[in-house]
Parts: sequence; structure tokens; C-alpha cells
Amino acid sequence: MAKDKENTTKNFALRLDAKTMEAVEKWAADEFRSVNGQIQWIINEALKKNKRI
Repeated sequence: MAKDKENTTKNFALRLDAKTMEAVEKWAADEFRSVNGQIQWIINEALKKNKRI
């Protein structure tokens, strides 16, 4: 059975400086999201805003 490409995720390492990571962690907590979920949301919103998706 073929996998649905839209529901496939890819993993990659991301390095953030401590100050940025703390800000993302706080933002995620404020929005009741995981840090991973928050980063995905930030990227998705930036892509929509710039008409990339």
C-alpha cells in the first residue's frame, strides 16, 4: 500500500541558541503545544504568509 505523501513526516536535527529555545518553549507552553508542535506551527504559518503553500 502506498503511503499518503501529505501525511508523511521527515525528521531532521535543528540547532537553536539557548535564548531562542527558551522563547520557543515558553511560547509553546502558552499555546498548550509541544515544542515540536510549536516549531511546526511557526514554519507552517511562515510558509502560508509567504504563499509557499
